[in-house]
Amino acid sequence: MKVQRGVWIVTVIAVVLFLTVWVFPIVWTLVTSVKLPKDVFTYPPSLIFEPTSANYEQVTAGRRSLVGDLWTSVVIAGSTTLLAMLVGLPLAYAFARLRLRWRNVLGVYTLFTYLIPRIGLVLPHFVILRWLNLTDTHLGLTLVYLSFTLPLAIWLMVSYCEDLPAELEEAARIDRATRLQAFWRIVLPQLRGGLAATTIFVFITAWNEFLFALALGGQNVRPVTVAMYNFISVEQTLWGPLTAAAVIAMLPVVVLGLLAQKQIVAGLTAGSVK
Repeated sequence: MKVQRGVWIVTVIAVVLFLTVWVFPIVWTLVTSVKLPKDVFTYPPSLIFEPTSANYEQVTAGRRSLVGDLWTSVVIAGSTTLLAMLVGLPLAYAFARLRLRWRNVLGVYTLFTYLIPRIGLVLPHFVILRWLNLTDTHLGLTLVYLSFTLPLAIWLMVSYCEDLPAELEEAARIDRATRLQAFWRIVLPQLRGGLAATTIFVFITAWNEFLFALALGGQNVRPVTVAMYNFISVEQTLWGPLTAAAVIAMLPVVVLGLLAQKQIVAGLTAGSVK
């Protein structure tokens, strides 16, 4: 009993330390976002101060408002996620069910396109987009984002498709259902958890993208991850507005995760118990 209690205590301490390290930057960002400049630079830092909403007002309604940039991120990340799921799900199903001749080669190629360092693809993407006259456009950034979110969607969905018993589809085919009907009526309802988890991961990946947005965007199309750097200059860093912008940028992902948390847990645990 003493050994088990000791293991339990060590586990609790490890979890608390991990959560502290993980939560501290978020809490610090939230606290800094409601501080005046004089409170931000107070040393040693103090948790006793007069909160202010001036930073959020500057970010949402001031000269450096991020409302338009936030909408740009919503449009690009949402379009990327929609296209990645519409294209990735059928491809993942094909990888899982069809006995393609070059299946292994195509699978390795798909994985490679996701793992390759993105900084090595900036220049080729820039040349292609400039040739197509798509630089600094929503469509251009969406297509670029699709180049690394589509492989992610395929590889995540392949595992969920492989976990489904093929006998379910075979039974539907015996009842004279086509492969498309079997996929729509039998397979798709069973993949709801996996679809939710994959959609969230793809959306977060697109939402957090910075390198391609910085190199291939511009004044017309500027996601919020790039626009936040308006508060950083050579002379000074406006920590209050910067942290307020960071909080606002985190909200869509947090809200989406909370709304779909049950589906995400179901998708992450799918196939662990059969």
